[in-house]
Amino acid sequence: MEPEPVTLTTPRLVLRPLDPQDTDAVYTAAQDPDIQRWTTIPSPYLPEHARSFTELLAPEGWASGSMFTFGVFLPDGALTGVLSLTMRSPGTAEVGFWAAKEHRGHGYTTEATLTAARWAFTTLPVDRLEWRAEIGNTASRTVAENAGFTLEGTLRSAIANKGVRRDCWLASLLPSDLGLPSTAPYVPAPSGPPPGATPSPAGGTTSPSETPTGPSGGPISPSGV
Repeated sequence: MEPEPVTLTTPRLVLRPLDPQDTDAVYTAAQDPDIQRWTTIPSPYLPEHARSFTELLAPEGWASGSMFTFGVFLPDGALTGVLSLTMRSPGTAEVGFWAAKEHRGHGYTTEATLTAARWAFTTLPVDRLEWRAEIGNTASRTVAENAGFTLEGTLRSAIANKGVRRDCWLASLLPSDLGLPSTAPYVPAPSGPPPGATPSPAGGTTSPSETPTGPSGGPISPSGV
């Protein structure tokens, strides 16, 4: 059974599902060139795109349990941004967001991300929340880092944006990062060297049966030549 649309609150924000009354605010905010550049929304962003999003895509995501979209509002009703949690695989969701230009720099998106994450970890069968952003989107990366995500690396050609495939950063947030239990036990990999490894001349570890070799078949020197 999929969760019913829900409203989440913080001392500064109200996160609620979008509806048709939000169409104009979404359309206006999405005219920002930075939002069109760094997200996968259509560009140019037309009124019909906003209507489709607020009247069809967002409600259908809630109904199917595939995507949970929140408008992020101030108590006076001003839209500060939009945040979605998209189910990617069993137990894994991906967070995506954008912030209205005039409301950036106040920590609203970080606050909304943490609020939505806690809801997902305690309401949905989610044990891993991923964040991805095209390399160069430092504003989005700052939000993820401030929310406690752990950067895990770079994925090549992992984002398709307006007909172009691009490399992206990948980070994750786990329930334990927020002091919450997982739905399934989590056993992290050991942080030490693998069994049987011995120190290498360069200060790393090398298994005796896996000594690295250079083009001639001899050991690679610490200087790499």
